Amino acid sequence: MNSPETNSSVGVHPTANLESARTIPRTTRDEKAQGKVSRRLQRLKCSVINVFLLFHIFAIACWCMPVDSRLILLGRTLVRPYVLWSGLFQSWDMFAPIPKGANTYIEAIIVYKDGSRSSWTFPRMEQLGLTGKVFKERYRKFADNLVRDDIDALLPDAARYIARMKSGPTNQVRMVILIQKWSLVVPRADGSYVPEPWEQHVLLGYGVRSEDLK
Repeated sequence: MNSPETNSSVGVHPTANLESARTIPRTTRDEKAQGKVSRRLQRLKCSVINVFLLFHIFAIACWCMPVDSRLILLGRTLVRPYVLWSGLFQSWDMFAPIPKGANTYIEAIIVYKDGSRSSWTFPRMEQLGLTGKVFKERYRKFADNLVRDDIDALLPDAARYIARMKSGPTNQVRMVILIQKWSLVVPRADGSYVPEPWEQHVLLGYGVRSEDLK
């Protein structure tokens, strides 16, 4: 059995082990605390991503499912504000049973106070690159819905928007004429499709007032 003198002769200071005992647990506690925070943040991030994905799957399924049960209608009512705001709304009948059979767009004829005229169209997807389509696809949906009879009250709002956008400090817009243009896509006998000549229909002629430009 070694004597106290033998242990002290090794050259280890009597307080060294005591200081190590004080510092090591403190470092370990800090590392454990940081590890817990990191794991909690990771779990929170995964939970937020899962909720985001599940909500969007639920919203799109309720909106696009071709079923009109009470449960589906309730789901559409709940998600309607967000779906319309985000531009995620889509009609099932775009794909089936009869896909859309016409190319359409809306053109605005703008008449200024000095008698001059210009034209403007909502962004057309076939004229945009990939990046432009990503950010402006909602304009196509807006234009497609703008011609519906049940929401034609939106037409004056669209005309006022265009008037404010196109008016200048020295030459303001006096009238906005909204015109729907379409070309039917007709199937040929060989299975190909050919567009018909463009036709048009005047949706609205709006006389711009001074308060509309504010």
